[in-house]
Amino acid sequence: MSSRVEILNDGGYRSDGRRQYELRDISIDLSPRGTADGSALITHGLTEVMVDVFGPKEAKSRGQSVHDRATVSVEVGIMPFSTGERRKRNRGDKRVLELAASIRQTFEPIIQTSLYPRSEISIFVHILQQDGGLLPASINATTLALLTAGIPLTDYVTAMTCGVHSTTSLLDLTILEENDLPHLTVASLPRTGKVTLVTMETRLHAERVTECLKIAGEAGKILHKEMKKAVEARTQKLAQAMEMAPKVAVVGGGSGGVGDVEMEDEMDT
Repeated sequence: MSSRVEILNDGGYRSDGRRQYELRDISIDLSPRGTADGSALITHGLTEVMVDVFGPKEAKSRGQSVHDRATVSVEVGIMPFSTGERRKRNRGDKRVLELAASIRQTFEPIIQTSLYPRSEISIFVHILQQDGGLLPASINATTLALLTAGIPLTDYVTAMTCGVHSTTSLLDLTILEENDLPHLTVASLPRTGKVTLVTMETRLHAERVTECLKIAGEAGKILHKEMKKAVEARTQKLAQAMEMAPKVAVVGGGSGGVGDVEMEDEMDT
């Protein structure tokens, strides 16, 4: 079956000007938002996803708590303006539920839930704009939001899409490429190389699956470097803010009395 759009031209360039294995531009914003314990805003090309994490916190009811670990809940919201579709997708939509289930299944083994018995970790995924790679962007943003919330993970989780055009594998597909090519989404752990999630909605030859798993894992290592760089930059900003904060020192008073409190500003040297 021939493609409805020109996926790859004779010069080896895709419809958006990228090469075969070239990734789209990625931007990461880890600024705190509202009352969330951790937040992350990530863009993959024109796909934009924001994730807020709340917890660990006390479970809403005893029936939802587990005595030896924390429970993980995921809710996905797709903004009406995020896509050209006229159909409005609510929380009960099949696609929304599948996306939430994939994210939860990916992170339940990665989050060290045993450290927080009888508690709950809530993940809220907001789809702001869609242009392919929705699940990978959501997984990558969730990893960063969990880290900014201070929730320990066994490793970063990075995700990437891979499709096949004729005999050529392509990475990081746009919405046009996803609609036209057999493809799969791979989530992996960059340190160990283990695969935590593989989703495939179309048929793909076994040899192509093996190839996609390999190159998607390599792409995940590149994503890991960018994500780690963003986390380290945020950590440095927090450390600098703590160093600039005024110190509190106790002046006077003995072992049996209470002294006066004096503010010492590090800026005054």
